[in-house]
Amino acid sequence: QVQLVESGGGLVQAGGSLRLACAASGRTFTTYRMGWFRQAPGKERDFVAAISRSGGSTYYADSVKGRFTISRDNAKNTVYLQMNSLKPEDTAVYYCAADRDSDYVFDYWGQGTQVTVSS
Repeated sequence: QVQLVESGGGLVQAGGSLRLACAASGRTFTTYRMGWFRQAPGKERDFVAAISRSGGSTYYADSVKGRFTISRDNAKNTVYLQMNSLKPEDTAVYYCAADRDSDYVFDYWGQGTQVTVSS
């Protein structure tokens, strides 16, 4: 089992940047595909980005391609989400998640961090 703790959320103006971090506990971080999701008020939780266990492959939702970058540092048990050119519609609670079996079923979730983009 892995525990995930997100950080780095906050309030930013449109066009600005934020970097989210997700620290994972345990020694098996490299066995998990990692992902970021977000949930805006009154909406369902949506996929944002994912990264393979080695970090060699990344995947993005169309809405964030070219603006967001997911990365991981396996030595630090941490996954990041660099968010640039932020828009008001990016406002949401952002969640980190871990996929234990590499089947895109995310088994473990963090508590979330709020990102608010003002216009």
